[in-house]
Amino acid sequence: MRRGFSNMAAQEAEGEIDITPMLDVVFIMLIFFIVTASFVKESGIEVNRPDASTSQAKPRANILIAINDLGEIWIDKRKVDESQVRANIERMHAENPQGTVVIQADEEAKTRLLVSVMDSARAAGVYDVSLATEK
Repeated sequence: MRRGFSNMAAQEAEGEIDITPMLDVVFIMLIFFIVTASFVKESGIEVNRPDASTSQAKPRANILIAINDLGEIWIDKRKVDESQVRANIERMHAENPQGTVVIQADEEAKTRLLVSVMDSARAAGVYDVSLATEK
């Protein structure tokens, strides 16, 4: 009787599936997707963008600058003084030279401030400057 019982235990042990290699593959895929994912960058505040019927999407926009209706400039979720805009753009452009600048200006933002930010971007060496609009 004992022999039959030990044979059954041996057969059950042989029938189990080892899932360790499958878990290894899943973890490697997870690491791959985390490393290659492109994260959405935000300027730091929500603005009311003006409407435009001819707007086009910018796929490589990595420098987002927001100007709200109070005259505040936000870059990378930080409030920035007007005199510091050029230095911030130069730093971010050095990190990704292929990227572009997109300015998210509120409908009520002052034109003088918008032009100043555009001039700072061009002075920093970025000539591909766009304005974000609602379609």
